[in-house]
Amino acid sequence: MKELQEYITKLASSRELRTKFGFVLAMVAVYRFLAHIPVPFVSVAQIQSIFSGNQALSFLNILSGGTLANFSLAAVGINPFITASIVMSLAAMVIPSLKEMQKESEAGREKFNQYTRLLSVPLAIAQSISVLALLTTNGLLQNTSPLAIITIVVTLVAGAMVMMWLGELITMYGIGNGISIILLISILSQAPVLFAQFMAGGTLDMFTIATMTVVLLVVIALIVVVNEGVRRVPIQYAKRVRGSRMYGGQQSFLPVKVNVSGVMPIIFAVTLMIAPSVIAKGLEFTQNPTLVAFGQKLTLWFDQTSISYMVVYFVIVFAFTFFSALLYFNAKDISDELKKSGAFVPGIRPGTATKKYLEFVVTRITFVGAVFLSLLAVLPLVAQRMTGITSLAIGGTSLLIVVSVILETTKQMESYTVEQNYDKYVGG
Repeated sequence: MKELQEYITKLASSRELRTKFGFVLAMVAVYRFLAHIPVPFVSVAQIQSIFSGNQALSFLNILSGGTLANFSLAAVGINPFITASIVMSLAAMVIPSLKEMQKESEAGREKFNQYTRLLSVPLAIAQSISVLALLTTNGLLQNTSPLAIITIVVTLVAGAMVMMWLGELITMYGIGNGISIILLISILSQAPVLFAQFMAGGTLDMFTIATMTVVLLVVIALIVVVNEGVRRVPIQYAKRVRGSRMYGGQQSFLPVKVNVSGVMPIIFAVTLMIAPSVIAKGLEFTQNPTLVAFGQKLTLWFDQTSISYMVVYFVIVFAFTFFSALLYFNAKDISDELKKSGAFVPGIRPGTATKKYLEFVVTRITFVGAVFLSLLAVLPLVAQRMTGITSLAIGGTSLLIVVSVILETTKQMESYTVEQNYDKYVGG
């Protein structure tokens, strides 16, 4: 407790950090204000009844901070921007010009980010239309005229762009990654709902509550261990003699994180796993018996308590964790940079040999991290299947995201504090 008080005091002593934190709070207030402005021509009461009766939609609503059930301006949220970021990262792997753009300079990276923003627009339109189609099949639109439909789509797209803008403002002028902060606030804003669902899950005795509390603490500890876990690859700098002086020869480490990709695999997997349930819901309202039967099968296959759902969920989280780690940790680029700076891994020749060694290290450590993260993602589903408490699956995945984002933001705050103190020390 004393260390926590000292940490809070140290952070509060920085005027710049207080300003940044205040800016984040202001942007969060704007976001929550937008989350309660409903889109016109929609029956909000009927939408809330449907979301409360569908577990997959309920989880999607929690990730959006309740904006979907309220069908507010922020109903589409930051999902288009997250999807666009993933698509652009994948495109950079196969398109050399995009890869060079990322590596060039600040101007090149800004241009790359601009392409990501532009890609977010058609994705937001597509997502808005899909949400609108779901509402139409359920008869939840009060006005189905072309003008009303265009108004709803434009409103949702505009809300998504505003959310993206707020996230980037937080990144630029606040603390932490703005998109992650908005996602964190979205989940925390629904924490009372999760708690109410948990308490309503059945008659809970003291032993069950105590067991759940212990499991919760263990899961949080495991998440922290995985997020903070690092494999340190030793690096040696070559010695150089200039005149009568010798330079280089220092030893350092190249950190390789166990979980390089952070919370992105969970977000990506959840988005994919919700899609079949949404499609099934729309098929069940069609007049075609074949489509209705297929929709009912999809509902059974992708029920969160089904074995098929757990297996597919595990595979998606594992595959995306593994793939995104190889994407973010480019062994070839790192080996080239080491070679240019006169550094090498002891016992490994610079160049191709170093590249292969780094690929071996990151593949092995990422395999462990991917398996661990996938098990943590599936564990709440297993607990739900065993106990029958439906809120466990929602709360478990939300917990993964919340803890990961808090850890990332805390580390950025600490880095900023150290940087400010260092600048004062040098300046003094």
